[in-house]
Amino acid sequence: MTTSLRDLAKRSSSKRLFALIAVLGLGASLAACGPGNSSDGATTPQASTSNTADTTASATAASASAEAPTSSPASTAPASASSAPANPVVALCTAASLTGILDDTGGGTAGHIYMKLILSNSSSTNCILDGYPGVSMVLAGTSTPIGAPAERDPLAPSSGPITLAPGQSATAVLRYTQADNYQAACLRVQADSILVYPPSAYDSLEIPHPLIACSNADIKLLSIGAFQP
Repeated sequence: MTTSLRDLAKRSSSKRLFALIAVLGLGASLAACGPGNSSDGATTPQASTSNTADTTASATAASASAEAPTSSPASTAPASASSAPANPVVALCTAASLTGILDDTGGGTAGHIYMKLILSNSSSTNCILDGYPGVSMVLAGTSTPIGAPAERDPLAPSSGPITLAPGQSATAVLRYTQADNYQAACLRVQADSILVYPPSAYDSLEIPHPLIACSNADIKLLSIGAFQP
């Protein structure tokens, strides 16, 4: 009887031990699949998603920066080119921009006097003399020629346009035939000045210089050459 009780007690103890082991095993399994491991698994995909979003945003920003229009140096070229004219136009000299003198120290031949008509640019800008001036003898303060105006000398043609900077001069040779050469055929008039029209100009300048003129227009006392530098 005593032995049976002991066996029964041993079997009961063994069952409890097996039950305890089973409970401990179940607890370990539940711990392995618990919230801690689930959190670790969820964290990895979230980090991956965040990194992917950052990479996509960076790529988009770089693309937008590459496609954004930039100012080109060529866009400023027209403003620079228009700041100044390439070839400024130089106007013809007018009487208003000139001063003149008549130099008769050049001598002459029998019955003729050669004088230098010198015109100087008195303005503040360049101007051009090109060709023959118009020349005649007049009374002081008038513009009506006495006798015939000067003929153009074909032996003293223009050598081309002359650009006069402020203060520069050009010279034309004026030949005067003395009125005494025509004796009684010349209707003599005392002229006070030489009236000069610059080439292609419509205004004139008066240079005081007394000469004897012939009022009859068929007698030509003056001959003028083209301007030379």
